[in-house]
Amino acid sequence: METATVAFWRSAEAFYQKAEALGYPDIRNYYWYHTVELPGGLVTPGQYDFRGTLDAFPFPADMRGLRVLDVGSATGFFAFEFVRRGAEVVSMELPSLEALDRFPGQSVEQSLDKIRKMLGHQAAGEAGDKPKYSAQQMYFYLLEGPFEFCRKQLGVSVKRCYTPVYDLTPAKAGGSFDLVFVGDVLLHTLNPLEALAAIAPLCRGTLVLSQTIPEAEEGQAAMLYVGGDSLDSDEVSWWLPNKPCMMALLRKFGFRTVTDMGTHSGALRPSGHEYRRTILRAEK
Repeated sequence: METATVAFWRSAEAFYQKAEALGYPDIRNYYWYHTVELPGGLVTPGQYDFRGTLDAFPFPADMRGLRVLDVGSATGFFAFEFVRRGAEVVSMELPSLEALDRFPGQSVEQSLDKIRKMLGHQAAGEAGDKPKYSAQQMYFYLLEGPFEFCRKQLGVSVKRCYTPVYDLTPAKAGGSFDLVFVGDVLLHTLNPLEALAAIAPLCRGTLVLSQTIPEAEEGQAAMLYVGGDSLDSDEVSWWLPNKPCMMALLRKFGFRTVTDMGTHSGALRPSGHEYRRTILRAEK
């Protein structure tokens, strides 16, 4: 019987061969954060496959007439889903990997090495037979390349806003938005309060936030530190506000109501490691 891991790599190989036939000879170097269905039977070999859990998110089925901001789009699954539902979408992403947050004392090269390890042997080099990619190459293979490949295959228009989350402004993003989606972004910021302070004013309606959010048995608002005790120990994550903390912060940033919408869950591909994310909906 075929295991999930074997099935994943078999489907990934089929994808690579089809993409190479379309004129993308370096497609095997791309890092696919999301599984995205594309025309012609192409399905990206994404680490996260949200196709079966979309109903858990409080997104309108019909988004025609809505302006939507997708904060930290990565491969672009949610941005493209919003377009499919009829929205005008702005996709926010970092301008470079050097713009990633770093713990005080960490060098840019330390941050890049963490990304090389995440990307695996294709980015880090294997027994000296592969190049050690530059920051610019890694940025393309990790973020810009996968997103643009999917956008072109889908034939859709998505505006891009390149900025660190702290520097988000209406001028940069092109105004305010009816819906803002923030998924797995704040845990990669050293200053989640500052990040929320930049995001909140851009939302004139609904903000949907999804990430790991610890429960709090006593109901006390707190932030859990998960960055380790050495400069080499963290995985570009530092703070996890618990649920009372996150809900209180959203209210303090001007959202009239904050609702716990439950969770979505799944298994990372191809490892099979299970994950669960809390979903909060905040309304202005």
